[in-house]
Formats: sequence, C-alpha cells, structure tokens
Amino acid sequence: QVQLVESGGGSVQAGESLRLSCTASEYRGCMAWFRQTPGKEREGVASIGTGLGRAFYGDSVRGRFTISRDSDENTVHLQMDSLKPEDTAMYYCAAGPSRECRYDLYLGAYVAWGQGTQVTVSS
Repeated sequence: QVQLVESGGGSVQAGESLRLSCTASEYRGCMAWFRQTPGKEREGVASIGTGLGRAFYGDSVRGRFTISRDSDENTVHLQMDSLKPEDTAMYYCAAGPSRECRYDLYLGAYVAWGQGTQVTVSS
C-alpha cells in the first residue's frame, strides 16, 4: 500500500505563494494534487507522471500553479503562485496506477490518497 505524506499548507494573503510537497513511500508513478471544499466534489489540480514526466493542470489553476518532481521521483511539489481566495481548500496528494497520468485528472483513476493539507487564502 502506497503511503503519501503531504506538507506545506498554511494561511496566506491573496497574491502570495505557497509550496506543497508530497512524498510517496516506495512508489514512482503518476502523482497528482486534488482539492476539496466542504459540500463540493474533489477537484483535480495538477498531475505529473514519470518517464516522460508530462504534467496536466486544471483550468482554474493553469498558469498559476506548477507541479514538479524530484529526481528520486517519489516526491512531488506544487508551487502555487498568485493565490486567490477561491483556492482555499483541503489539498490532497494522490497516486495513480501507472507511470504516466491521464490527461483529464479523473478522480477515479487514483488508487491512494494522503490525509490532506489545508490551504487558506484571505483577501
């Protein structure tokens, strides 16, 4: 069973930046970030595979967030710039079943999840 541990959440002002990290135990494959607010469905934020290392982004974060991966391939980072109040959510790291990720950030494709880290952006 893949273990995922997130870190880096916190509270910031609008326009500021945060960097989230997720380390996976004994896993090197597709990893992604999702986010969720109370009463809403979990939303795909970004994903990155190994091998080709292709990255995909949700429409609401494209151009502001960047996902990257350490050379050991079991740690991914989410650099979040120009944060907005609507980015406030619990952010979850997820692991997919293959080396490359689906292009569409489909929730059902992910087989392991972290506990989440809270991001709060105030105006």
